[in-house]
Amino acid sequence: MHFDHPELDRRTLLRAGLGAAAVAVVGSELVRPAAAHAAPGADLDWIISCDEWAARPPADPLSVSAIPTNKIIVHHMAFPNVTDYSEEHAKQLARDCQDLHMDGNGWSDTGQHFTVSRGGHVLEGRHGSLDRLRAGDRQMIAAHCPGENGRAIGIENEGTYVTETPPEELLDGLVRLCTTICRQYGLHAHDIFGHWDFRATLCPGAMFYREFPALRRAVFKQLGTKLGDVPARRWPDIWRFVGGPVVQVAQRLLTFRGCTVPVTGVFDAATVAAVQDWQARNGVPVDVDATLTAPTWETLAPELDQKSSGIPVAAAQFMLASKGYAEVTETGEYDHATRTAVKDLQRLHGLPPNGKISTTTWCALVGGVVRQSFHKH
Repeated sequence: MHFDHPELDRRTLLRAGLGAAAVAVVGSELVRPAAAHAAPGADLDWIISCDEWAARPPADPLSVSAIPTNKIIVHHMAFPNVTDYSEEHAKQLARDCQDLHMDGNGWSDTGQHFTVSRGGHVLEGRHGSLDRLRAGDRQMIAAHCPGENGRAIGIENEGTYVTETPPEELLDGLVRLCTTICRQYGLHAHDIFGHWDFRATLCPGAMFYREFPALRRAVFKQLGTKLGDVPARRWPDIWRFVGGPVVQVAQRLLTFRGCTVPVTGVFDAATVAAVQDWQARNGVPVDVDATLTAPTWETLAPELDQKSSGIPVAAAQFMLASKGYAEVTETGEYDHATRTAVKDLQRLHGLPPNGKISTTTWCALVGGVVRQSFHKH
């Protein structure tokens, strides 16, 4: 997949509240922070290492993040949907991806931490990622999603999934990898997101994204998580260092609530001020990075039904259209196409398909995860 953002996400490293968070420089060896969640002796031999696929050495020193890992971000590579499922093809895929990122994008190394081929083979991407996974403490700073490169494990999946669904082999490999990452880093199935939940992009593709509830359920089952341990709503971490459709939805809702903010999808200074002002006026703890925390979303997003109209309906329609519901247009009226799309979204996430946008449906709509999606299907 092609990225058009700088490799080192310095803003993540210097997140306010953490001070000048130091990162360990990788030269001939890694400086390893103390382990936090590692499962000692984890068998990771099934992951093909950089040495095994003959990776080029990094062009520049790499770094280890100084902040905890809190999520997985899944991508598609926008590569051809090949029918060669062999291990040798997977190794060549990893080499092609590294060449693209280093020679085309000018990066130090492969942008993502791990790669899954269409044949289900799992490969290390950025050097050091496998060692960090084995230790389960801190991740390599990557280049797959600006704003999240120091705290999200990035997984690229071979293929293009705007109109096609990934093969079972790939999905099986992805489930195994996500389950392992969750175990090693102390994450959960509800910590799995897609690239477009944080950036303006077609990645991971509308058809792949439809598989995410099932992907999370499979990981949830492998982890043996209890339903009571899943939050009612796990909203995406939208803060001042990300952008895209979700930010535009927030800007529209802030506008609806009377705030003065441009609707651009760019998390600019006006948006930061508007979010923090909204938090202060509604008794929500003011976040230094203007993070749209759960209480922020839940006071901001109005419940909608077929009698609703105006800015919040248009915001929902914009989000639905951006996620592949092509029949939905921004009319500001809660029309039949909108109601039909909302019902489909609700079914995907295990919600009653009543066509109304409740707080829980808003969470699913903007890229969050809801507890109902883990009920038995």
